[in-house]
Amino acid sequence: MNRHPVVFLSFQNVKASAPDEMLRLLGRAVCSEYRRYYSLISSSALPEEELRQFYEVYSVISSRENAAALKEVIGSSVVVLCNVLELYFGRKVYLLLDEYDTPFISANSGGYYSEVRDVLAGMLSFALKGNPSIEKALLTGIQRVAKENIFSGLNNLVVCTAADADYADCFGFTEKETRELLEYCGGQFTDEVRDMYDGYRIGDCELYNPWSVSCYCARKRPESYWVNTGENSILKNALAQQRSTFAEKYNTLVEEGKITVKAELSTAYYEKPNDASLWGLLINAGMVTIEERKSEEDFTVRVPNQEVWKAFQELTAFYLQVDEYEIGTMLGYLKTGDIDKFAEAYRKVLLELPSYHDLKDENSYHMMMLGICTFLRRDYDVRSNRESGSGWGDILLYAKKPALPNLALEFKYTKDHSKDLEKLATDAVRQIKEKNYYADMQGETVLIGLAHCGKQASVVWEKCNISKEISPGEKTIV
Repeated sequence: MNRHPVVFLSFQNVKASAPDEMLRLLGRAVCSEYRRYYSLISSSALPEEELRQFYEVYSVISSRENAAALKEVIGSSVVVLCNVLELYFGRKVYLLLDEYDTPFISANSGGYYSEVRDVLAGMLSFALKGNPSIEKALLTGIQRVAKENIFSGLNNLVVCTAADADYADCFGFTEKETRELLEYCGGQFTDEVRDMYDGYRIGDCELYNPWSVSCYCARKRPESYWVNTGENSILKNALAQQRSTFAEKYNTLVEEGKITVKAELSTAYYEKPNDASLWGLLINAGMVTIEERKSEEDFTVRVPNQEVWKAFQELTAFYLQVDEYEIGTMLGYLKTGDIDKFAEAYRKVLLELPSYHDLKDENSYHMMMLGICTFLRRDYDVRSNRESGSGWGDILLYAKKPALPNLALEFKYTKDHSKDLEKLATDAVRQIKEKNYYADMQGETVLIGLAHCGKQASVVWEKCNISKEISPGEKTIV
């Protein structure tokens, strides 16, 4: 303790839409550490050349007005600081760099990666490989940036991923630590706290999200704290470019809460954009957690908790390019059994879908609605293409609360614009009844047939109770 000088840099906020702004934010991040040590260094009797370099770098990064000058000095800024600290304290430096990959991700998402690549890679390369004043360095991030050879040639490099046992208990709070912290802060440990923030598995440790637990201790409200801290830009871009193979597994994850996938944990998605690196990104970003490692690259992953399910709702709304509020409103009508208003809202959602959503068959509408069902997971057990009665229902929603109706949805599609969509939707309801898809549902149940042609739709519904004959509801044409 207190034996070595420490340089702590966080690139958490180094996110920009243009390269010059990126450089200014990098300068600001480094400048905070220069300012922390400025009074010590400026009053010291260090060699003139080292002091000159320190003042020169500090002058540029503190003003941050000249982008060209920033570009010149930012690469050596960390080395210069470490050098003067070693001279002043007589000991080598510990370098701690949080979210080192954020600038790379932001530049890639912003489309200017090639313009700042050399600066970013050079800065880290000099700090780690060309820095004789370093004793140890610790970097954290959700992507391993390998393409720029930042880490090549380094001795004693240890990489710890979400699958490794090394330092596993440092990634979050154990339940014991969570209980103790809540007790210390005057809070109470409840099942709701567990449901919201527990569920992460790193190595062999089951962990709580430390940021969310800390925020809960301060505010005493079980809200989604961590999800609101990140912009998920690379996840959103990746989902917008996803292939059908990823979409199928993503929808299975949404339905079942877990899925077995191939994942590359040590590859940056933007460097190698494939399904395996995208699943690796989701794991490292905390969107899913490893339940079981099947082999070197095969993992069973699951959504860890209710807080992260909220993030999946936001990602689903982004991918569909539909307002999250509109989805919530539409599903609110579904939950209250107001199918007339649901039908109107459903039509509006369809009309607002961008043209790149290829609604070409029954399955495409089915998958769209299944993604939207992430919003219902707290209230419904979501099942899709599961055997029930004498067939396989499209989407079956089993209510978790007595006040909510069960829902059975069947989708139909035609390319023929002259077809009677109301009749097709009626056929869908008839199929639900004939094949008895709702056989294991109890209490109030709504059978819903949805027929489509492009972005036109008809919705027909019937309500029933397990102990009563089915009585037709009004046919609602959308």
